[in-house]
Order: sequence, then C-alpha cells, then structure tokens
Amino acid sequence: MPLRTYKPTSPGRRKMSGADFTQLTKKEPEKSLVHGKKRLSGRDSAGRISIRHRGGGHKRLERLVDFCQHGRDGIPGKIIAIEYDPNRSARILLVQYSDGQKRYLLAAEGLRLGDTIVSAKQTKVKVGNRMQLCNIPVGYKVYNIELQIGRGGQIVRSAGTTATLLGFDGEYALLQLPSAEVRKVRRECMASIGTLSNAEHNLVRIGKAGRSRWLGRRPEVLGKSMNAVDHPHGGGEGHSPIGLPGPKTPWGKPALGVKTRKKKRFSNAFIIRRRLKKSRKK
Repeated sequence: MPLRTYKPTSPGRRKMSGADFTQLTKKEPEKSLVHGKKRLSGRDSAGRISIRHRGGGHKRLERLVDFCQHGRDGIPGKIIAIEYDPNRSARILLVQYSDGQKRYLLAAEGLRLGDTIVSAKQTKVKVGNRMQLCNIPVGYKVYNIELQIGRGGQIVRSAGTTATLLGFDGEYALLQLPSAEVRKVRRECMASIGTLSNAEHNLVRIGKAGRSRWLGRRPEVLGKSMNAVDHPHGGGEGHSPIGLPGPKTPWGKPALGVKTRKKKRFSNAFIIRRRLKKSRKK
C-alpha cells in the first residue's frame, strides 16, 4: 500500500506524507462495537503524570477489537468491512459470523472483502485463520499471539509486524519475534496466520508540529535547555554540553543504553535469544 504525498504548498507540507486509505471500505464504525474513550493524558490511577508530554489531541471512539475470539470455535466469519482504527497502527476488519454476530478483528495483509476466516484449535492453514501453535506448520508467519492460554493475543499486534514459528521444544513452540528475540510460548496458545496490515506505517512523515498535537503528543524540551534546578543536564551558558560523563533522566538516573529490565523477571526463563539492537537487525 503506497504512501500519500502532498504538494509543497507550505513548509509543513513539503516533506509530509500520510497513509493511503483507499483500501478502507467503511468510514463510520459499527455502533454496537464502539464506546467513548476517556483521555488519560499520561496520568496513572492516582492522577499523577507518569508519562510526560501527553495530552490534548483529537477525540476518539474506542473500537472493541476481539483479540481472543472466544466462543467462535469453528464458526466461519465473513469480512464485511475494512476500517481505520485511530487507537492502533494496523487496520481492523468487521467480521460477521454465520450466527449473525459481528466482531472487530485485526486485519492481516492480503485479506479482502468477502473472505472467510475461522478460529479453532485446528483448521485450514490460511491467512487470517486462528489456531493453536502446535497445529501451524514450521516456518509460517503469525501475529496476535497468546502468551497465556485463553487470555487472548498479547504480542505482535502493531502494523506490519509478524513472528516466525521456528519449531517446537517439548511443551513449547519457538517463535522469532519482530525484534529478532527468540522465545518459548506454550504450544497450546493461539495465534493468527499472516502479517499485519499497513506495513508502511513507520514510513509516514509527520511534517509539522500541529499534526503531532492531533495525536495527543505535546512538545518536549531538551534537558540542556533547562535550568540546573529543573534537570541534571541544565544550567551553563547557552546551548552548552551537559557536563556529565553520561546522560541522566530528569530524576538523576542513568539513561540511554542502560539496561532497565529486572534481572529476576519470571519470563527470562522463556527467552532463548535476546532481541537485537536496531543497527544489528540487518
């Protein structure tokens, strides 16, 4: 799916690009599958800002995307619409099952209107179908993968991502994730076959600051531009160096490249090979 470019009628539009929405077949969402979305603006349950530089943005309705497909075992569903979801990078499908029930699902690359998809412990190996990992042939691409049996898809859910089934080791399936990390997942866990749609999402160029504000992202200020009382990098004359052996967070902890993962995290036992840095993925 190609990106949409714009005429350079202003500095903001000169290098701006956007997604191509020609594949979408429906503009308004299904009323029975949406509800209002409360803005959190980066605040936690206590009302304190836990993520800085968040707030504002365009109003959004939350689409109730079904990551589990519980109760749909063996029931074929027909794709009746491909829609845009402002809350995620991938496209979503509106599926109507043979019993009349409608649900939103993540859209895989290659699915079209009128296609039929099925979720079951074992079914036909086809793009969009969902089944247990133990019944998927080795080497296939999968997405929306469960980590705990019956909980629903938790990983590989963003645009253009996919994981590769490398093989099996006893009770576990070996998966290579988009980060190149190889980890074990219970072979009874469910996964959907294929690659998620809208793979060009990471190539979109915002172009201007206002467009970031529409997405709910507020401006960021460099620590070196602040006063010494506000940031460890602050102070000095003009845009001077930070004056430290290494960068720090606003709260004085080491930053940029420092490992923050807990050494005794329970899931460490399931990781066969750690993820690679971005520069080494190629």
